[in-house]
Amino acid sequence: MSNTPYTYNFNPGPAKVPKEVLQKAQDELIYYRESGISVFEMSHRSPEFEGIINNAENLLREVLNIPSNYRVLFLHGGGTGQFASIPLNLTAPGEKANYVITGAWSEKAAKEAEKYIKVNRVNPKPAKFVSIPDRATWNVDPEGKYLFYTDNETIHGVEYPAPVAPFSENMPVVFDMTSNFLTRPVDVTNYGAIIAGTQKNAGVAGLAIVIVRDDLIGRPQTICPSILDYKVLLANQSLYNTPPTYSIYMTGLFLQWIKDQGGLEEMSRRADARAKLVYDVIDQSNGFYSCAVEPTARSRVNACFRVGGPSGDEALEKKFFEQAKERRFVGVKGHRSVGGVRISMFNACPLSDAQTIADMMVQFQKENQKK
Repeated sequence: MSNTPYTYNFNPGPAKVPKEVLQKAQDELIYYRESGISVFEMSHRSPEFEGIINNAENLLREVLNIPSNYRVLFLHGGGTGQFASIPLNLTAPGEKANYVITGAWSEKAAKEAEKYIKVNRVNPKPAKFVSIPDRATWNVDPEGKYLFYTDNETIHGVEYPAPVAPFSENMPVVFDMTSNFLTRPVDVTNYGAIIAGTQKNAGVAGLAIVIVRDDLIGRPQTICPSILDYKVLLANQSLYNTPPTYSIYMTGLFLQWIKDQGGLEEMSRRADARAKLVYDVIDQSNGFYSCAVEPTARSRVNACFRVGGPSGDEALEKKFFEQAKERRFVGVKGHRSVGGVRISMFNACPLSDAQTIADMMVQFQKENQKK
């Protein structure tokens, strides 16, 4: 293992985990502390696991400064599972909700919600997802029970530059933070609910975290499955059934790492610095690299661009990926629906990794720029 060359992990999720977290997990893999068994083998009803899940919640509350009138749930289904859970818990049949569409994930959330409620898309679907629609142009239905948005679109590389909430006194804001969760401070009190999968910035695959305000819990639709019912899940402290125990354990380790590194202010500083390294190369390339996203809406964690012009040069992009593979850069191909390059730089990505791929981009341009 020690002789394995370093791999630069830019996967869009599951994503890089800090080496310190992996080392701790390795140390405790076979025997968790004094239990004599692995977390993999541990009953979710045991005192040892109760300590693990309580530690994860306490750390999340501390890192994110979650007030006492908000509940934290650890659930199956990832962020996508919550696309159904949100409307089923926060509305009655026939009621409405507002959705801001800025990319593939917010569109998927809206389509899922349409199975259970009336969805008002507050903005027309653009030909390309390259910006955040001006809030002044949103056609928000005042009868909507909530306003939903996705803070960062991993596929298109679009991110809100600033929070949407608070929106209005009588309309709670719900947002999907999966891909930029814990990458910058957030005022939780401005939101009715926050949903996030942990596999990018806060752990490994298999776990969804829901942070929901007390007054929004307890009125689910009758068709809401018990496994998605916030009231049921809260009454059972996220243990209605066997939860993703090891994923919760890993999130606890990841949260401790975030705290030790300096918290969300430091995570935000690092995210800005990593993104600047890559976007500076793009902006200074005289069009060799092209990012279609408006500068104010560029994602700090998913830099998406084309090589060889706005539409990309197939031969150049193929060559780019070949060189990336030779240098042990993984995960840099854009999503299959949009193509191009995508460099994902989540919480565990060191600044040095971003610098290395930025240097590679500069060198690649020098070698392949048409004279």
